[in-house]
Amino acid sequence: MQRRTFLGLGALLGIGATAGAFGGWTLLGPGGQPLLLSARDGGDGRHYAVGYHLDGERAFATAVTERCHDVVPHPNLPMALFVGRRPSTESYLIDTRDGRLLHTLVSPQGRHFNGHAVFHKDGEWLYATENDTSEPGRGVLGTYRLDGEHLQRTGEHSTHGVGPHQLLWMPDGETLVVANGGIRTEAESRVEMNLDAMQASLVLMQRDGSLISQEHLADQQNSIRHLAVAHDGTVVSGQQYMGDMHDKVPLLAIKRPGQPFQPFALGEAQRVAMNQYTASVAIHDDLRLLAMTAPRGNRFFIWDLDSAEVRLDVPLPDCAGVGAVHDGFVVTSGQGRCRLYDCRSERITASALELPAGLWDNHLRLA
Repeated sequence: MQRRTFLGLGALLGIGATAGAFGGWTLLGPGGQPLLLSARDGGDGRHYAVGYHLDGERAFATAVTERCHDVVPHPNLPMALFVGRRPSTESYLIDTRDGRLLHTLVSPQGRHFNGHAVFHKDGEWLYATENDTSEPGRGVLGTYRLDGEHLQRTGEHSTHGVGPHQLLWMPDGETLVVANGGIRTEAESRVEMNLDAMQASLVLMQRDGSLISQEHLADQQNSIRHLAVAHDGTVVSGQQYMGDMHDKVPLLAIKRPGQPFQPFALGEAQRVAMNQYTASVAIHDDLRLLAMTAPRGNRFFIWDLDSAEVRLDVPLPDCAGVGAVHDGFVVTSGQGRCRLYDCRSERITASALELPAGLWDNHLRLA
């Protein structure tokens, strides 16, 4: 199945605001507008690492050889790693001021990137989820040290699971949460080898590789993929179900502090609308909101993080990345306009952004 279901631009959600009308909203971060970083394809069919301000001004668009997935801004320096999409063997360290390619990071023989990485808070170390192709699916956490404008691989740790995908820091900045998707794949392949014997898990581990905990969901074919972490340590995961399309399987799960990993309370209408596939998840800490994109179902959702009340459930064709800004969430699309959802009042409102329409990948970061 293709990652996205194609719909014409005529199916786009109608919104009342004029494109590019910001309505006085403000943004997270000091110094005004943040920089939206994402992978994007061009009309020429090439892959790009891009940076845009939310008023539509382009900071850079750097052509890269392989398609990227997530983006990892450095915590202190004007650079970001655009991480190769599984099963890529390249990731790209980009200067976020002008788009200059600083370093092409190549995975070692027998390893490929799985689309996600994180910088440690001190900025010296980077950790990337990787696949061991000599033992297909064995999860590896590649460790890299930043030396000037280059990343040098220093070693690796087990992710204590199979097919790792996204990883994030817990609030202490030293503990990692890892989504082991449970799917075995071989080198240069996205073909699933073990759908009848999947081993998805949510792992907490120290960055030295020590395992803290490992938890599973009830449905074996429910692949844990993407993550969001709140300031209080709440972890939310979005799943992609690899079984029958008619199975009733919860596609969001939550681990609140001191509680087990368990399904997030979803309404049946929302579950069905997801079409067994979730993409990006984001948490707005100040507003205590959870947002999620479901590109195969062409739906965008926002919930109250604490009560699980549905705050927004709207059609949004091929919705892709989502990230929190001061007033709510910014969402990109693979086919249509990027949008801002203002969540400061009871009624959530949408406005289109003057960003390029379509061809955005499933993740965005605001730096």
